[in-house]
Amino acid sequence: MNEKKDIYWRAYLIYFGFVVLMLIVIFKTVSIQFDGGNATTMSSTSGEQKLPTRTTLRKSRKGQILDANRSPLVTSVSYYNIYIDPTVIAQDVLDKDLSALCKGLHKLFPNKSASDYSTEIRSAREAGRRYLKIHQKVSNDVRKKLNKLPIFELGRFKGGLIDNEEVIERVLPHGEYLRRTLGYIKWNEEKQKMDKVGIEQAFESFLTGESGEEIEQQISTGWKRTGVITKEAVEGATIVTTIDMDIQEVAHTELMNQLVAENAEKGCVIVMDVKTGQIKAMVNLSKDAKDGRYYESFNHAIGTPEVPGSTFKLASLMAALEDRKVKLTDKVNAHGVYKFYNARMDDSNNGVGYGEITIQKAFEKSSNVFTEIINDAYKSDPSAYIRRLKQFGLDKKLGVSISGERSPVMHEPGDSQWSGISLPWMAVGYGFQQTPLQTLAFYNAVANNGRLLRPQFVKEIYRGNDLVKKFEPDVMINQICSPTTIIDLQECLFGVMKRGTGSKINSAFFDIAGKTGTAHIIDRTNSGGEKKYQASFVGYFPATDPIYSCIVVVSAPGKNIYGATVSGTVFTSIANKVYASSLKYHKPVNQGGVVEGMPISVDGNSRDLVQCYKSLNIPYKMKEVASWVSTNTKVDHVEMMRRYIGKKTVPNVKGMTAKDAVYLIECTGMVAKISGYGKVVEQSLAPGVQAYGGGVVEIKMK
Repeated sequence: MNEKKDIYWRAYLIYFGFVVLMLIVIFKTVSIQFDGGNATTMSSTSGEQKLPTRTTLRKSRKGQILDANRSPLVTSVSYYNIYIDPTVIAQDVLDKDLSALCKGLHKLFPNKSASDYSTEIRSAREAGRRYLKIHQKVSNDVRKKLNKLPIFELGRFKGGLIDNEEVIERVLPHGEYLRRTLGYIKWNEEKQKMDKVGIEQAFESFLTGESGEEIEQQISTGWKRTGVITKEAVEGATIVTTIDMDIQEVAHTELMNQLVAENAEKGCVIVMDVKTGQIKAMVNLSKDAKDGRYYESFNHAIGTPEVPGSTFKLASLMAALEDRKVKLTDKVNAHGVYKFYNARMDDSNNGVGYGEITIQKAFEKSSNVFTEIINDAYKSDPSAYIRRLKQFGLDKKLGVSISGERSPVMHEPGDSQWSGISLPWMAVGYGFQQTPLQTLAFYNAVANNGRLLRPQFVKEIYRGNDLVKKFEPDVMINQICSPTTIIDLQECLFGVMKRGTGSKINSAFFDIAGKTGTAHIIDRTNSGGEKKYQASFVGYFPATDPIYSCIVVVSAPGKNIYGATVSGTVFTSIANKVYASSLKYHKPVNQGGVVEGMPISVDGNSRDLVQCYKSLNIPYKMKEVASWVSTNTKVDHVEMMRRYIGKKTVPNVKGMTAKDAVYLIECTGMVAKISGYGKVVEQSLAPGVQAYGGGVVEIKMK
């Protein structure tokens, strides 16, 4: 009986012993995971000290910012800080492969010699250092190469490579393009605060993901990551902007070229989609006083209010038409010099004036007779003029998503700065200030038949493949004025380009509607308040059924000062290149339906033509084998006939493309000069005459 009890007691003792042991194991496991910042050093059963651990936040990767065609504008790039723990490397491995490892390190990071690396690693091993820095901010490609080096290829626990300390940086793949619009979030050491601007700031809550958690260990040099992740980080959302990088590049290049040519201080360009208010391009360039180059250092488009000058005459005309003060057909005497009290304003044609003209022509010629027109219409009640401008939304911010928009500056009767010349001066864009984007939004409303839209920079937000938010057109004012007034204004803007100040800059491919502007501005950086000029052009294209509106503003140009010459040419260059590259403007080539019979074929190289015929399944016949042929389109096939091309005589290039014609002419040592486009219809030298080096053959294409 006693023996039986003794067996029971031994069984219970063993059972409870296992229970206690399991509880200890569970306790230690939990303490390792949740030790946090209060980690303490504990002894193991072997008597060795266990390194303290804690849980730390693991930053999430910020979301990408893409253009409208999903091309990256801002992305996050991972870099890695590289360390080595030489204490885990076996002595025989170290003796055998350290030299090869150090040669590989020197090749990747030549700032140190292989012998320097060898000395540092051996010294760190002898001192028991477990965290020797090799290099910081290494790309993932270099990181992969490190993992293939001798010793390191054995892995972290045998090779000692520590490469899991990730550093994530924001990168702009397109460099200077859109730098201020895209913006940034970074620490300002001087002001001891975070600087936040642009789309990065406006959509920070979406771009920033959710932090994860990771275990850190405390070693002799401080707290270091272990690579043990207890909670995965959630990446930020993807922002799809309204920007079209193709248009952006064109706008940036054209403005840059003009600023350099004019030696101007700064300039900006904005391109907006007429129907949606989406910003397709925004360029802001300022000249650096130190190196004379232009950079995106400030967003002038939304943050620099300035007197708009003659572009504001559109608002004045809109007010007068709405209040039925004038009609476009009314005649006025544009005598060239307009005096109010002690102030004087001249027309741009040296004060000569334009004589008796209609109000529409006064607008097209940008005559400052508008000072008299508006003064006569509203001098008994100038507040009525101001009320109309407010009705058009010209006194308020646009409320765009990007921070930094400045409010328009509009004085009115009763203000300390209102005087007897305020009304006539405001009529032509002085005594009033607004940003380029505010000016463009107003013109865009005219292009959009009176619908004022809030400009937008973002169209969609995604988390993974899930659409989080889509931005529809944001209507600020559904109808800023009557439809009849809009029609009149559209006709006036079209007239500027056909008969007025913009007639020399109109596009050769399509009609433009717009307005030039030249304004005196004060140089606020000069203590003497020196006057400078601002040249601007704002409009839309095509004039009928417009797709894009655009404004170009150039401040303090050094050579020319007029809006048509300085900014209008930039506008047209942008419009032409956008037109040429956009399918929106071009009808499908097969719009007329299927054409029966054989197509018309140009003359040229037989090998190229045969390849083309075969690709298009066009029947053909070659009467005689030759390199160069003439073609004749028959009912059911294309016939090719030999064309004689002499080596020392002028070739017959009629009927050929420019490429073939230039090739054959240059083969003789002569030079081809081309005019027109299509196929060759005329050549200046007759076929068969003696060719001579350096001679010119003029070919006309049609």
